[in-house]
Amino acid sequence: MRFFDTHAHIGLINEDPIEQLLIVKEAKQDNVDVIVSISNNLLDFFQIYDNLKTATHVFHSIGVSPSEVTHPGNDWESKLEEGSKLDRIVAIGEIGLDYYRKYGDKDSQIELFIKQLEIADKINLPVVIHNRDSGQDVLDILRDELPSRGGILHCYSEDYEYAKKALELNLYISFAGNVTYRNARNLHDTAKNIPVERMVIESESPFMVPSVYRGKRNKPSYIVETAKFIANLRDMELEELTEILFNNSCRLFGLDPAETV
Repeated sequence: MRFFDTHAHIGLINEDPIEQLLIVKEAKQDNVDVIVSISNNLLDFFQIYDNLKTATHVFHSIGVSPSEVTHPGNDWESKLEEGSKLDRIVAIGEIGLDYYRKYGDKDSQIELFIKQLEIADKINLPVVIHNRDSGQDVLDILRDELPSRGGILHCYSEDYEYAKKALELNLYISFAGNVTYRNARNLHDTAKNIPVERMVIESESPFMVPSVYRGKRNKPSYIVETAKFIANLRDMELEELTEILFNNSCRLFGLDPAETV
């Protein structure tokens, strides 16, 4: 049995490079065979990429999240394109919109989002999409701007009706530890009913820890509990579900499952 963590903020779990390597090594020992490392800004991306260069089971997504809209960095577009050419870069992200925190203004967030969607299409990579209290704008923009390689709605938080609309596009739905929360009925409904071929999972570590680990700092190894919960929801054997999710993740990021062992 093998697991694929499509979204982990390794640099936020621990800032120490040695500890970061230990975290991903531990995950590998717990059958989390592949991790996609996510950074919110380019400065962190290049640092974490360098820290994890010997961890060949860790892949990377590069992008500027909406939290950085007022300070994306000098020449950020050229640096993003430059970074995307490094080994084991599989996506642009996380990018998107966040109206909950009110980073900058909506127009600036939308401009940053669309620019990165255009870059992703230009360099032929999928996108990792952040959406918080901005679901309609995200969907409207993606209908016009989603790159040909498609993308992933990470840490899904909308309802099943929204998921059905999103799945009309070339998108996957990713569930984090919050799907295990007792009161997350919209997520339960969505995880139970969307086509399993369009589903992936993520740790979203150090955030969104599965309910059995409440009070602890999340890490990629804990993703196993998210998979168990969804398997129970869908009345599936865990091994069957995890193999489907692993293959879905490889297809999304353009990886060969046989080469990720």
